Amino acid sequence: MNWNFRIAQIAGIDIKVHVTFFLILILGAFQWGGSTPGSPNGALFGVVLMILLFTCVTLHELGHSLVAQHFGIPVKEITLLPLGGVAVLTKNPDKPLHELLIAVAGPLVNLVITIILFVVTGGTAQLNILGGRGELLNALNQPSLSTLLLWLMTANISLFLFNLIPAFPLDGGRILRALLAMRLGYARATRVASVIGQIIAIGLGILGFATGNFILALIAVFIFFGAGQESVAAQAKTVLSTQRIGDSYNKHAITLQNGDRVSKVVDYILTSYQPDFAVVFGTQLLGVVTRSDVLRTLATHPTDLYVSEIMNRDVLKVEAAKTLDEVRELMSERTARIVAVYNGTTYLGLVSAEDIQEAMAVLAFLQQQKRIQAAAKASS
Repeated sequence: MNWNFRIAQIAGIDIKVHVTFFLILILGAFQWGGSTPGSPNGALFGVVLMILLFTCVTLHELGHSLVAQHFGIPVKEITLLPLGGVAVLTKNPDKPLHELLIAVAGPLVNLVITIILFVVTGGTAQLNILGGRGELLNALNQPSLSTLLLWLMTANISLFLFNLIPAFPLDGGRILRALLAMRLGYARATRVASVIGQIIAIGLGILGFATGNFILALIAVFIFFGAGQESVAAQAKTVLSTQRIGDSYNKHAITLQNGDRVSKVVDYILTSYQPDFAVVFGTQLLGVVTRSDVLRTLATHPTDLYVSEIMNRDVLKVEAAKTLDEVRELMSERTARIVAVYNGTTYLGLVSAEDIQEAMAVLAFLQQQKRIQAAAKASS
């Protein structure tokens, strides 16, 4: 089941909403509904406020996305969740400067929105309100146009400051990594930034539990694991960059002929671990049949079809000289699970996303063993 649905498209980027997003609208209606008992105006005000807040969040993510597109990085989508928004880039920037500019773009959008609202609402008067806690609470508790604008201004200030915390997966963590990568390199910069992020997360978690602020504690957990995931992703990139895709395809894979039927593929699936099969004519690739294709065919067609009737003819082609990391990024960009490896015009074999994951595990293990052996020699 797809839990996201598209509500708009801007600059070729799908803007999607997760079904749980509506919880934040209900929360807004509930919180503001009590301000005008017996009237729906407060609840409606709360819903409008949440919609405008997440419009600002969307603009924040568009800031990241448009700069990424400028540097040639395709953006799949922007998804809105109850805790914020996520822009899904197909790959990380190759240059630290590009990552720095992409990461900075989001908070700068919130800063610009804050300045605009500051001017619109009359900056001096609003600063006087912000200076007194009692006046601020009173101003923010009564539904009105001035309350809406002031609330959005303070929310954008919070978004700007919060996202600059130097911890993954926040923008501040990416800004920190980009600055460090200019001197340390991508892999080492990621390790340092991840450790800093996790230390900050531990501090926020302790503060959250000590003060009874469980939302802050939840954010701390989110940051801690996000920093860990970023470190793992960076390690995967480093490991996969050491191996060519031309050295990773299954050279003993079972292939199918154009005249083979689905029943033959079923036999292969039952007697081997191979889930994907190339359909070839001599040395020419005609298409690919997957286990999913076979199961779907068995469920919908009582007859024994030819594999040519169910195969996928549109297979992503990659050159054997590309690294596993380059191919992984290309597969993510094209939303492809399988690629066909070629040496010039000669078809060599298939590689799937699962094959790349397995290769990463093996390569990481081999690198670890080399480090252990090197440490053992150094100590002897």
